Amino acid sequence: MTEQTKKDLEVTEKKALESTAGEPTREGLMYEPHVDIIEDAEAITLYADMPGVKKSDVDIDVREGILTLTAPVRPINDAFQPLLKEYEIGGFTRRFSLSEKVDTESINARMDNGVLVLKLPKMEQHKPRKIQIG
Repeated sequence: MTEQTKKDLEVTEKKALESTAGEPTREGLMYEPHVDIIEDAEAITLYADMPGVKKSDVDIDVREGILTLTAPVRPINDAFQPLLKEYEIGGFTRRFSLSEKVDTESINARMDNGVLVLKLPKMEQHKPRKIQIG
């Protein structure tokens, strides 16, 4: 991955967000999902692990060059009493700075078995092209 590619999407390591970390309007525990980012000649593809998230609950927002992913995770059933509880239920949120080469009007998304897949197409002027010799 080139230095320019690394600068195109700025990411941070997965961690639980503290309630004082800038999102005071959200209730409950929030986590940053793990992501894989792959780039080819046509687009940048982002895979975000969001287990327990329903497709209808995912909020994807793009404004002023920032891509924001937000999704709550709802408890399975409040009536159950767990015998063992190794993790807390919490939603996911993550922000990415987009470069000018991403065509924000053409971003598409799908959810596949708890993995959010975002396709961020490149603008035509940033795609590699072959030039024929006349």
